[in-house]
Amino acid sequence: MKKVVYIILLCCSCLQLSAQTYDELITRAMDAVEKDSLYQAEGLFKQALQLEPANIRNALLFSNLGTVQRRMGKNKDALESYSLALNLTPYSITMLLNRASLYLEMDYLDKAYVDYCDVIDLDADNAEAFGFRAYIYMRRRQYSDAKIDYQKLLEVTPGDKTARIGIAMANQKLQRYKESLEELNRLIVDYPRDASLLMARAELEVDMGTLDLALLDLESAVKLSPNDTDIYVMCGEIYLAQGRRREAYMAFEKAIELGVPRSLLQEQLKASKGK
Repeated sequence: MKKVVYIILLCCSCLQLSAQTYDELITRAMDAVEKDSLYQAEGLFKQALQLEPANIRNALLFSNLGTVQRRMGKNKDALESYSLALNLTPYSITMLLNRASLYLEMDYLDKAYVDYCDVIDLDADNAEAFGFRAYIYMRRRQYSDAKIDYQKLLEVTPGDKTARIGIAMANQKLQRYKESLEELNRLIVDYPRDASLLMARAELEVDMGTLDLALLDLESAVKLSPNDTDIYVMCGEIYLAQGRRREAYMAFEKAIELGVPRSLLQEQLKASKGK
């Protein structure tokens, strides 16, 4: 009888030690993450998961492991860890967003799209999901769908700058130039120091065929951001379209001076020297 009692106590003691060890491994792993010791953290999370593979908290561990692996640049391993976490908690919005953002980073647009749709099904006001799904629609050239999502994002976060820019860009692609121009005008009033908005309006003005207005916006943009190579490249392209080759050549040379590889502008330089 004493032997049986001893065995039972020993088993209980082992179970308690296992639970403590699991918690200790997690604590050590989180400390390693804070110290940016990512390889150590990865190993500790894996040890904890192996120690108690059926623990209900393993969904969070898999998620944390995925985030550590992502920071290490081990994206495929991170995707596997996020997926294992979602196998345990398929309705976790945080984990869906984590995996979706990694899919997007890896340019797996279709898989990211599915995860963002799942998030929206769970949370009809999730701004992050609407914003990135709209971005995916823009990449797919589904501009009407993108506009709808950007409008929803604007409802969820009134005045959101990204949503407003997105609506303007979607309207531009849909050739609704007046609506696009009106929104960009409002944005430039609200953010007068943002050179990227002036560049966006210049691109719209190029589409509208008002090249002189586009150049005026680019002149204003370069005052705000004098080292932005894209501004000079845009100016060069417009000058070429106007037949102003000397100005085009100078603009392209300025872009090269600021860091654009000459090889990328060979065709433009050749055109700007043509007769």
